[in-house]
Amino acid sequence: MNFTELILISLGLSMDCFAVALTFGTSRRLAWKDILRMSLLFGLFQGFMPLIGWLVGHSLQSFIEPVDHWIAFAILAFIGIKMVWQSFLIGDNKRSLDIMKISVLLTLSIATSIDALITGLGFGFIRANIYEAVIIISVVTFFVSVAGAKLGEKTSFIPARWAEFGGGIVLIAIGVKVVLEHLAIL
Repeated sequence: MNFTELILISLGLSMDCFAVALTFGTSRRLAWKDILRMSLLFGLFQGFMPLIGWLVGHSLQSFIEPVDHWIAFAILAFIGIKMVWQSFLIGDNKRSLDIMKISVLLTLSIATSIDALITGLGFGFIRANIYEAVIIISVVTFFVSVAGAKLGEKTSFIPARWAEFGGGIVLIAIGVKVVLEHLAIL
Protein backbone atom coordinates (compact mmCIF):
# COMPACT_ATOMS: atom_id res chain seq x y z
CA MET A 1 0.00 0.00 0.00
CA ASN A 2 1.52 3.32 -1.03
CA PHE A 3 1.42 6.75 0.60
CA THR A 4 -1.34 8.08 -1.67
CA GLU A 5 -3.59 5.12 -0.86
CA LEU A 6 -2.97 5.65 2.85
CA ILE A 7 -3.91 9.31 2.53
CA LEU A 8 -7.09 8.40 0.65
CA ILE A 9 -8.02 5.74 3.21
CA SER A 10 -7.31 8.23 5.99
CA LEU A 11 -9.54 10.82 4.34
CA GLY A 12 -12.28 8.23 3.87
CA LEU A 13 -12.08 7.08 7.48
CA SER A 14 -11.99 10.64 8.82
CA MET A 15 -15.25 11.64 7.16
CA ASP A 16 -17.32 10.44 10.15
CA CYS A 17 -15.23 12.73 12.36
CA PHE A 18 -15.54 15.55 9.82
CA ALA A 19 -19.32 15.20 9.78
CA VAL A 20 -19.53 15.24 13.59
CA ALA A 21 -17.14 18.22 13.86
CA LEU A 22 -19.00 20.09 11.13
CA THR A 23 -22.30 19.49 12.88
CA PHE A 24 -20.95 20.74 16.20
CA GLY A 25 -19.40 23.73 14.47
CA THR A 26 -22.72 24.73 12.91
CA SER A 27 -24.64 24.35 16.15
CA ARG A 28 -22.43 26.48 18.43
CA ARG A 29 -19.30 28.58 18.48
CA LEU A 30 -16.56 26.32 19.81
CA ALA A 31 -13.49 27.52 21.70
CA TRP A 32 -10.13 26.45 20.24
CA LYS A 33 -9.47 24.24 23.29
CA ASP A 34 -12.71 22.36 22.60
CA ILE A 35 -11.92 21.96 18.90
CA LEU A 36 -8.40 20.74 19.65
CA ARG A 37 -9.56 18.33 22.38
CA MET A 38 -12.23 16.88 20.09
CA SER A 39 -9.83 16.63 17.14
CA LEU A 40 -7.08 15.06 19.25
CA LEU A 41 -9.40 12.38 20.61
CA PHE A 42 -10.82 11.67 17.15
CA GLY A 43 -7.29 11.40 15.72
CA LEU A 44 -6.01 9.14 18.51
CA PHE A 45 -8.94 6.75 18.30
CA GLN A 46 -8.91 6.68 14.49
CA GLY A 47 -5.20 5.79 14.62
CA PHE A 48 -5.33 3.36 17.53
CA MET A 49 -8.24 1.25 16.25
CA PRO A 50 -6.50 0.13 13.02
CA LEU A 51 -3.57 -1.05 15.13
CA ILE A 52 -5.89 -3.32 17.12
CA GLY A 53 -7.51 -4.59 13.91
CA TRP A 54 -4.10 -5.13 12.30
CA LEU A 55 -2.91 -7.25 15.22
CA VAL A 56 -5.91 -9.53 14.77
CA GLY A 57 -5.67 -9.60 10.94
CA HIS A 58 -1.91 -10.15 10.96
CA SER A 59 -2.21 -13.13 13.30
CA LEU A 60 -4.77 -14.77 10.97
CA GLN A 61 -2.85 -14.04 7.77
CA SER A 62 -1.40 -17.49 7.14
CA PHE A 63 -4.85 -19.10 7.32
CA ILE A 64 -6.51 -16.86 4.80
CA GLU A 65 -3.72 -15.69 2.52
CA PRO A 66 -5.31 -17.26 -0.61
CA VAL A 67 -8.37 -15.01 -0.25
CA ASP A 68 -6.88 -12.03 1.62
CA HIS A 69 -7.51 -9.63 -1.27
CA TRP A 70 -11.20 -10.55 -1.32
CA ILE A 71 -11.41 -10.04 2.44
CA ALA A 72 -9.73 -6.63 2.17
CA PHE A 73 -12.13 -5.73 -0.65
CA ALA A 74 -15.15 -6.93 1.34
CA ILE A 75 -14.11 -4.97 4.42
CA LEU A 76 -13.45 -1.74 2.52
CA ALA A 77 -16.59 -2.14 0.40
CA PHE A 78 -18.71 -2.88 3.48
CA ILE A 79 -17.42 0.19 5.29
CA GLY A 80 -17.81 2.32 2.16
CA ILE A 81 -21.37 1.16 1.52
CA LYS A 82 -22.20 1.72 5.20
CA MET A 83 -20.83 5.26 5.01
CA VAL A 84 -22.78 6.00 1.81
CA TRP A 85 -25.94 4.60 3.42
CA GLN A 86 -25.39 6.59 6.62
CA SER A 87 -24.83 9.76 4.61
CA PHE A 88 -28.54 9.72 3.84
CA LEU A 89 -29.48 9.14 7.49
CA ILE A 90 -27.56 12.01 9.15
CA GLY A 91 -30.05 14.00 11.17
CA ASP A 92 -30.09 16.72 13.77
CA ASN A 93 -29.66 14.32 16.69
CA LYS A 94 -25.92 15.08 16.93
CA ARG A 95 -26.71 18.70 17.74
CA SER A 96 -28.28 17.79 21.08
CA LEU A 97 -24.98 16.39 22.43
CA ASP A 98 -22.72 18.53 24.60
CA ILE A 99 -19.24 18.42 23.05
CA MET A 100 -17.80 19.95 26.22
CA LYS A 101 -18.34 16.69 28.15
CA ILE A 102 -15.41 14.27 27.96
CA SER A 103 -17.84 11.32 28.15
CA VAL A 104 -19.55 12.57 24.99
CA LEU A 105 -16.20 13.02 23.23
CA LEU A 106 -15.00 9.54 24.21
CA THR A 107 -18.26 7.96 23.07
CA LEU A 108 -18.13 9.80 19.74
CA SER A 109 -14.44 8.92 19.34
CA ILE A 110 -15.21 5.23 19.74
CA ALA A 111 -18.30 5.37 17.56
CA THR A 112 -16.54 7.15 14.70
CA SER A 113 -13.53 4.81 14.82
CA ILE A 114 -15.25 1.42 14.53
CA ASP A 115 -14.73 1.60 10.76
CA ALA A 116 -11.02 2.19 11.38
CA LEU A 117 -10.88 -0.98 13.51
CA ILE A 118 -12.30 -3.01 10.66
CA THR A 119 -9.98 -1.32 8.17
CA GLY A 120 -7.04 -2.27 10.40
CA LEU A 121 -8.16 -5.88 10.11
CA GLY A 122 -7.86 -5.50 6.34
CA PHE A 123 -4.38 -3.99 6.75
CA GLY A 124 -3.31 -7.26 8.37
CA PHE A 125 -4.27 -9.15 5.24
CA ILE A 126 -2.60 -6.89 2.69
CA ARG A 127 0.61 -6.38 4.63
CA ALA A 128 0.39 -2.62 5.03
CA ASN A 129 2.97 -0.74 7.09
CA ILE A 130 0.76 -0.37 10.14
CA TYR A 131 2.92 2.18 11.92
CA GLU A 132 2.90 4.49 8.93
CA ALA A 133 -0.85 3.94 8.57
CA VAL A 134 -1.52 4.72 12.25
CA ILE A 135 0.41 7.99 12.09
CA ILE A 136 -1.13 9.10 8.79
CA ILE A 137 -4.68 8.20 9.85
CA SER A 138 -4.26 10.01 13.18
CA VAL A 139 -2.78 13.17 11.67
CA VAL A 140 -5.25 13.36 8.78
CA THR A 141 -8.21 12.80 11.12
CA PHE A 142 -6.97 15.49 13.50
CA PHE A 143 -6.70 18.11 10.75
CA VAL A 144 -9.93 17.05 9.04
CA SER A 145 -11.77 17.38 12.38
CA VAL A 146 -10.33 20.85 13.02
CA ALA A 147 -11.30 21.87 9.49
CA GLY A 148 -14.81 20.47 9.96
CA ALA A 149 -15.38 22.39 13.19
CA LYS A 150 -14.04 25.66 11.77
CA LEU A 151 -15.94 25.23 8.52
CA GLY A 152 -19.10 24.52 10.47
CA GLU A 153 -18.69 27.83 12.31
CA LYS A 154 -18.50 29.74 9.03
CA THR A 155 -21.71 28.47 7.58
CA SER A 156 -24.86 26.83 8.72
CA PHE A 157 -25.49 25.06 5.44
CA ILE A 158 -22.83 22.62 4.38
CA PRO A 159 -24.29 19.16 4.10
CA ALA A 160 -22.16 16.89 6.30
CA ARG A 161 -23.78 13.99 4.49
CA TRP A 162 -21.68 14.71 1.37
CA ALA A 163 -18.46 14.29 3.32
CA GLU A 164 -19.66 10.92 4.57
CA PHE A 165 -20.82 9.95 1.07
CA GLY A 166 -17.50 10.92 -0.53
CA GLY A 167 -15.50 9.03 2.09
CA GLY A 168 -17.54 5.91 1.44
CA ILE A 169 -16.99 6.11 -2.32
CA VAL A 170 -13.22 6.47 -1.79
CA LEU A 171 -13.09 3.35 0.41
CA ILE A 172 -15.09 1.31 -2.11
CA ALA A 173 -12.77 2.44 -4.92
CA ILE A 174 -9.66 1.44 -2.96
CA GLY A 175 -11.20 -1.99 -2.25
CA VAL A 176 -11.85 -2.49 -5.96
CA LYS A 177 -8.26 -1.45 -6.70
CA VAL A 178 -6.89 -4.05 -4.23
CA VAL A 179 -8.80 -6.82 -6.02
CA LEU A 180 -7.86 -5.61 -9.51
CA GLU A 181 -4.18 -5.42 -8.54
CA HIS A 182 -4.28 -8.95 -7.14
CA LEU A 183 -5.96 -10.25 -10.28
CA ALA A 184 -3.20 -8.45 -12.25
CA ILE A 185 -5.67 -6.30 -14.13
CA LEU A 186 -3.98 -3.09 -12.93
